[in-house]
Amino acid sequence: MTDDVFEKGMALRRAVLGDKHVDQAEAKKNEFTEEFQEFITRYAWGEIWTRPGLDRKTRSCITLAMMVALHRQDEFKLHFRAALNNGLTKDEIKEVLLQSAIYAGVPAANAAFHWARDVLDNL
Repeated sequence: MTDDVFEKGMALRRAVLGDKHVDQAEAKKNEFTEEFQEFITRYAWGEIWTRPGLDRKTRSCITLAMMVALHRQDEFKLHFRAALNNGLTKDEIKEVLLQSAIYAGVPAANAAFHWARDVLDNL
């Protein structure tokens, strides 16, 4: 699949998540997962993340908070690194996690602080 939305999405996906992550995801595609990978690139990255209404830092804050609330460890760690790529500081991310504790619950935020420490320890 090659079109403007897909190409725009792939470029942003690479900018935010890094070439290494995207190359690994692309290399792991198979007949079963290929359409899902294209779906993510087209709609999440090509249609939503490229919209002009919010900047990438804000989108990263929202995404991190949702990953905390949904207790999605792998996606949280991926988007923690992406948030740093998008210009968020560690202190700003800490504020997102503290805010999440109020609205998503202390246990969810506690887990996210552990996940964040794992990412920071491996940077």
